Amino acid sequence: MEIRRFLKNKVSFVGFFLVIIVIFLGIFSPWIAPYDPLEHHVINRFADPSWQHWGGTDRYGRDILSRTIWGSRVSLSVGFLATIVGAIGGTVLGLIAGYNRGRISNVIMWLTDVFMSFPTMVLAIIVVVAFGAGTRNVILAIGLAFTPRYIRLARGSTLAVAEQVYVEASKATGRSNWGIVSKHILPNVAGEIIVMSTLWIATAIRLEASLSFLGMGTQPPTPSWGMMIKEGMFHFIQAPWLSLVPGAGIFCATMGFNMLGDGIRDALDPKLRGRLT
Repeated sequence: MEIRRFLKNKVSFVGFFLVIIVIFLGIFSPWIAPYDPLEHHVINRFADPSWQHWGGTDRYGRDILSRTIWGSRVSLSVGFLATIVGAIGGTVLGLIAGYNRGRISNVIMWLTDVFMSFPTMVLAIIVVVAFGAGTRNVILAIGLAFTPRYIRLARGSTLAVAEQVYVEASKATGRSNWGIVSKHILPNVAGEIIVMSTLWIATAIRLEASLSFLGMGTQPPTPSWGMMIKEGMFHFIQAPWLSLVPGAGIFCATMGFNMLGDGIRDALDPKLRGRLT
């Protein structure tokens, strides 16, 4: 039934289609990209978009379309892995803070409030500055920036589920805390975590592009959408495609995951049953 409601939502279906395209390009980029993204052809520098180079070329004669296709690998890797890092750490701490209401919970939530006082971008920059630039450190930085938000989300859901009658019944039968959390609380919390993760993948892609634009993310010559936009800004009047093509990649990826996440949320929300057309 949820799948039928999801498919009836045209916006979510478009988002699903965009996500599939981006993932397909990322996985099969070695076979789809028409040129080597690192190969220089200085004689063809700043070539206009044509049948030979659909996205034009940059100042080194590298094919922009090929670099954009390969850049999807970096963005998707950071998007998925950073979200997984934040989801695992944040969900575990959120379950602990929501189920054990004591000193440990107070400490976790106090630290969460401290880190939540920083915007996600600022917190990611602080972590990157501390550990250095690079794709791995960007994944760690964004994952740590997401962790307090997952803690708050998981704790709120845990507090609601822990008050249910079946949880109280499990406590009365002497079931261990781990058994109650793993059997009753986590399955009921997981749905909301998954939905928000889909939305936050789009945020992670934007953060990676922003950090690369600032020179703190993926380092050249590895293709990165943010770095490509930065390089293209210096030649925007002469060759606008240097920034527009990777910018289109960011737009499609973020819009796709946002629309997909909204569609999954609406499909799973019982209040919206029968309303999607």
